[in-house]
Amino acid sequence: MTYKGYVARIEYDPDDRIFVGRLVGITDIVGFHGSTVDELEESFKKTVEGYLELSEKAGVKPQKPYSGNLMLRIPPEVHAHCAMMAEAHGKSINQWVTEVLRNAK
Repeated sequence: MTYKGYVARIEYDPDDRIFVGRLVGITDIVGFHGSTVDELEESFKKTVEGYLELSEKAGVKPQKPYSGNLMLRIPPEVHAHCAMMAEAHGKSINQWVTEVLRNAK
């Protein structure tokens, strides 16, 4: 689930028979839960809103999910291979790597 740029990871708790979620992509621990999908979605949205309000009241910037900038240090031969593969596919290295990562399993 996503809301206002925040993404949630959802798991099922068989002991309590509820869905439990938490925001991912930030280091703050922000969780929520619900017994139904509708409750879970509502709880998720309220939790994001609450997180944003609490951060504002505390005078702290809320953490934002990943920016999209990823710096890597890779061996020169891997860099060269990426450049060659990108060129072979008619793409920039960023476009090619984004496609490869998007399809990674």
